[in-house]
Amino acid sequence: MTKYLLKNTRLSKERAYEIIKAPVLTEKSNAASEQNKVTFNVTLDATKFEVQRAVEEIFKVKVTAVNTLRIKGKKKRFKGIVGQRSEQKRAIVTLAAGNSIDIASGL
Repeated sequence: MTKYLLKNTRLSKERAYEIIKAPVLTEKSNAASEQNKVTFNVTLDATKFEVQRAVEEIFKVKVTAVNTLRIKGKKKRFKGIVGQRSEQKRAIVTLAAGNSIDIASGL
């Protein structure tokens, strides 16, 4: 029942722009764009349903699937000082046939 409620809720514009931080521009994500897949950095607390609604709201496209992954922050050493990278969450969004997002133009 709760999944149904989450799927049918609308997001505000502010929350949609808060969820989608930036597109990921790597060789692997560019290669995936041939299969209608786009990769975004998203907030750590965003769910798949929220990411789907945010992409549909911002880019006016139809989303068929969303896969998410969390990247843990590594411990790094710089000039003897130990630090830690921040954690990230990425969403790989699969678009419906005929839809596309031009990442090069920006948000």
